[in-house]
Amino acid sequence: MNLAKLGLTALNTAQARLTTTSHNISNYDTPGYVRQETLISTAGASSTGNGFLGRGVAVDTVRRAYDSFLNSQLVNNESKGALLAAYGGQIAQLNNVLADRTVGIGPAIQSFFDGVNAVASNPADPASRQELLGRTQTVVTQFNELGQFLDQQRGEINNQIDNSVISINAHLSRISELNQQIVQAKGANPHHEPNDLLDQRDYEIAQLNQIVNVNVVEHDNQVSISVGNGQQLLSQNKIYPLTTGPSAENPKNTVVYATIPVGKQGEVVKVELDETKVTGGSLGGLLKYRRESLEVEQREVGQLATAFALSMNEANAKGLDLKGEPGQAIFNVPAPVAIANSQNVGNVKLTATFQPDAAGKIQASDYAIYFDGNTYTVTRESDNHIIHTGATLEGVAVDGMQLKMEGGVPSAGDRWTLSAVANSSVQISVAITNGDQFAAADAEGGVANGNNALEMAKLQSKKVLGGTKTFNESFSQIVNRVGVQAQQNEFMIASQNALTKQSYAAQQALSGVNLNEEYINLEAAQEMFLAASRIIEVSTVLMDTILSLK
Repeated sequence: MNLAKLGLTALNTAQARLTTTSHNISNYDTPGYVRQETLISTAGASSTGNGFLGRGVAVDTVRRAYDSFLNSQLVNNESKGALLAAYGGQIAQLNNVLADRTVGIGPAIQSFFDGVNAVASNPADPASRQELLGRTQTVVTQFNELGQFLDQQRGEINNQIDNSVISINAHLSRISELNQQIVQAKGANPHHEPNDLLDQRDYEIAQLNQIVNVNVVEHDNQVSISVGNGQQLLSQNKIYPLTTGPSAENPKNTVVYATIPVGKQGEVVKVELDETKVTGGSLGGLLKYRRESLEVEQREVGQLATAFALSMNEANAKGLDLKGEPGQAIFNVPAPVAIANSQNVGNVKLTATFQPDAAGKIQASDYAIYFDGNTYTVTRESDNHIIHTGATLEGVAVDGMQLKMEGGVPSAGDRWTLSAVANSSVQISVAITNGDQFAAADAEGGVANGNNALEMAKLQSKKVLGGTKTFNESFSQIVNRVGVQAQQNEFMIASQNALTKQSYAAQQALSGVNLNEEYINLEAAQEMFLAASRIIEVSTVLMDTILSLK
């Protein structure tokens, strides 16, 4: 082995080190980039009569400073953080709407009962009656505005779900392309890793996890990706995109559908993704908020609106108005809603009405109705309690509602969702048009007395809702629960951010580019390059000297 070849191996190694270090410095702040290092080893030695003489140095490969555990830990923490941030953004909005105790439903109900007491004290006073009519409208307005806000949030969440799915599919497409590029690169150079392509794929997977937590399996240099209960999103180069559409149970909700392959001809079917299995990312946070907060509060507010309105209507019907006529309904209360599942084969139309004593029976729950071909089953979803089983639903009583079947033929597997309170807060309205229509008097004392108004006023302190809560207690419970949820989420975000920061620091300690370290490596490689050049220069001088000898 001559000096020139030895110097050349050193020169090539120094150049490789310079290239790798320069690449690191150039990508100091490139998202997803992992620091690279040049691995070298001795080129061995040749046996001679004078012993084994070294053959120089060899570049083995360029390796990423990568640890799969640290990377996975960081990705999972970022996914959890994205869920909490998305949930927190929504719950904070609702908490801000409910936080002011001087306005809103609670104060409006208090003001209404103050008006009822004023009419009871002076039932013939037209000003008191007109004032009560105005306060009645205020209660309705407060219910309507809160209901509209909740509906608006639902709409915003639907839009964000659509956008999330578009982003998910875009990431899947890029990951699929990178799968192919990595396979091609490995095929062309099977003994070395295409580091930059691997970085790009890992980065795309990390970005995908901030939208939805996914499971990743690598095989033959390609990754397959699944979500939820194992629904495939990417199988090597085959993409099974997510789609969105109205829920089969509740068309107001946009839900995510997985594309499931069936048969051997490439056919696929759409299956609604079980959102309870979406446990991370911003999409998981949106679905969690809608399921655990938005819909819960919407039912609670609906229960309060319905129970309040029905109890006032019932109380007013027991008295006489200023003209001596029997009291009529103060409020227009929307009827219960029974929604047929969009996948039903049968065409039975199911409706429901409120029973006369419904106010204290109404629950803040939806009801799942299922027909197995012979028997109907009605289940209250809030506690999974079976309310009814039987061959028909006609005339069946369900927590203050009475069901009616209006023709059609059922089919085994048909489903319905029943709710007494789905539309109450938005659609409740004032039925009377004049303050004289408040039935303040009872039948015994004549129209000038306020005995019935006094009975109406007593409802303020009566535990009407399920026999356990007054109207104000119910609303206070809603406000307090949302406040607690918002506060708990803030604590969880702070804790999760700390974990993510620790994970990032640990990952960057290994994989991040440290410019000070790279400057040192750059100088060391430069010195090696100059020394290797000197070896070659010396070998040239020696060769010239030998050739000049005569």
